[in-house]
Amino acid sequence: MLKVGFVVSPGFQMMSLAALSVFEMANVGASKKLYDIRVLSEDGGAVASSIGATMDTRPISRPAFDTLIVTGILQPATTSDCVLKFLRKAFTDCRRVASICTGAFILAEAGLLHDRRATTHWQHARDLQRRFPRVRVEDDRIFIIDGSVWTSAGMSAGIDLALGMVEKDFGAEMTRSVAQSLVLYHRRAGGQSQHSALLQMDAKSDRVQNALVYAKRNLRGALTVDELAEAAHLSPRQFSRAFREETGQSPAKAVEHLRVEAARVMIEQSRHSIDTIAAETGFADRERMRRAFLRAFGQPPQVIRRNARVD
Repeated sequence: MLKVGFVVSPGFQMMSLAALSVFEMANVGASKKLYDIRVLSEDGGAVASSIGATMDTRPISRPAFDTLIVTGILQPATTSDCVLKFLRKAFTDCRRVASICTGAFILAEAGLLHDRRATTHWQHARDLQRRFPRVRVEDDRIFIIDGSVWTSAGMSAGIDLALGMVEKDFGAEMTRSVAQSLVLYHRRAGGQSQHSALLQMDAKSDRVQNALVYAKRNLRGALTVDELAEAAHLSPRQFSRAFREETGQSPAKAVEHLRVEAARVMIEQSRHSIDTIAAETGFADRERMRRAFLRAFGQPPQVIRRNARVD
């Protein structure tokens, strides 16, 4: 049985503890206790979250844990010497140490991220880099593994990090079962972007949203304006006007964003060739996909694949 400790501080984000459910569902799916889960704080007892709800905790002690996960708070603050000492000891005693969201600031303050790749919530990434220049901050990753240290982006990314841990411990089949139990629409790989094309377009009406969902499900096709307009039950002229008003971009540009997002996931998670991925996501050829990647990410597909393999 693997002992997992979640370290919380006053004002912690409740969403960080959503990752607890990943380990809980692994226990349920295995019909035995794979993980012994503890919530820890400096002094133990009730600790108030950022929304005022409290969590009962145990006091931190000698790190007799397999895994320690430091949760985030809304605004990173200076950490107590007691917690920092505990984490430094954990770094040598535990198999892995991790952070969710702004918990990366605490690991960095303890010196555990020196000369390591790390991520955090994109809104705090620049501040993390400014305050801790020895950290190699990557602001557009769901989670990053650098040796025994794991760091994740904000909010729901902690769930992806925990799923990655379960996969390392007990395999892909167990992880799929846990994700299904949690009713996750899509499990994200660590190297995936923190940003969603559909979310950024923020379509207001059901008709435009339906057209975007149709496009995402049919990327291999041509996806002409006429086809998308039919999915939205509008005339091509009405559709083009409504689409630009709601998303601020043309249907063609939106489709390109959806294509590069889907292609990036395939590049990071599959072993398909670049040519196959270009065909599956609707690019006419690998050169057009390369140019689209440079516009979207500033890097060609081959570099993104190489970085994902490092992750």
